[in-house]
Amino acid sequence: MRVVVQRSRQASVEVDGRIIGKIDFGLVLLVGFTHKDNEETIDSMIHKILNLRIFDDEDGVMNKNVRQVGGKILSISQFTLYGDAKKGNRPSYIHALNGKEAVKLYDQFNQKLSEYIEVETGKFGADMQLSLINDGPVTILLEKESL
Repeated sequence: MRVVVQRSRQASVEVDGRIIGKIDFGLVLLVGFTHKDNEETIDSMIHKILNLRIFDDEDGVMNKNVRQVGGKILSISQFTLYGDAKKGNRPSYIHALNGKEAVKLYDQFNQKLSEYIEVETGKFGADMQLSLINDGPVTILLEKESL
């Protein structure tokens, strides 16, 4: 499982010209799954995301997590995180989990995450337009390999 975490001042996602998810402050997550990912992978990634200290404390040091600063999450499915462009110029997506299985894990991820924090989402498999103001900018790549 791969997640690109972006600290955001404002973010929204549109499908067919209509905003379907929006946050004012928090984290934008681009979420991708691979073949061995499972519930354990999801639980581990949620723990890491919720405890990632990338927000400033009173002294301007990145020492607080998203819940400590009252942030929200915008979660976007992103199979292209598993694009492999080592050979040629057209990425291969053979390491990305197929849509039928990935949507189950994506829904499970968002449902479990929403037990701890407010979560907005995009639409799995849709052509989405994402707008965000990346705060900092702060962008972290998280990866959890399933065994």
